[in-house]
Amino acid sequence: MDPRDRRTRSGALLEIGGGTLLIDAPPELRLQLLGAGVARLDAVWITHPHADHLHGLDDLRIFSVRSGRDLDVHLAAEHLDEVRDRFLYAFEDAPAIPGTSRPRLRLRGHDGASPIPMVGESVTPLPVPHGPMTVFGLRVGSLGYVTDGKQLTPRTLEGLRGVETLVLSALWWGDPHPTHFNIEEAIEAARVVGARRTWLTHLTHRASHADLERRLPPDVRPAHDGLTVQL
Repeated sequence: MDPRDRRTRSGALLEIGGGTLLIDAPPELRLQLLGAGVARLDAVWITHPHADHLHGLDDLRIFSVRSGRDLDVHLAAEHLDEVRDRFLYAFEDAPAIPGTSRPRLRLRGHDGASPIPMVGESVTPLPVPHGPMTVFGLRVGSLGYVTDGKQLTPRTLEGLRGVETLVLSALWWGDPHPTHFNIEEAIEAARVVGARRTWLTHLTHRASHADLERRLPPDVRPAHDGLTVQL
């Protein structure tokens, strides 16, 4: 089996401005961070509170234990209550039992529009519809990151204007999905954005890496677990 076809749930780590920004906390987060040798996180960006993007949140506790401070977790204000409810033990006021730990996370709600200073950079939210929910990708410098979308709204297209590297989610070839791009739709969205290079992520096992490399346009490439991209 091609090791690039062993796919865990999607996320990303940005090394920017002298700091590290984690995008999403998938269930395999601990294994992903160990595999990448990540020893420090400065901030976290949660795109939306679906399980495949959130349920590794508890594994962030080691970073606050090491640093002795709360770890900032940025997410849309409209998603705050759901995340608090899902991880109530991490956010309740009662102190931890002596000799134990719990995640020390400071939730920071954003308005979904205004740029946010983070790890020495300005991060701009990029809203995309995902069924009844809004997912918030982000723009950092020349990078645009958009996951779990079915369309790019005019506002988000404007926010992506001039990006050189685009990360875009897609599922599979052919069959349409009600809340996600299929690969053909993602290719068209990438064409509209016009980035120098687009990486497809969030791929399912219905599309092999080798097949994607053969069939995708030259400026659209399949991502794989452990991929490093120089911005």
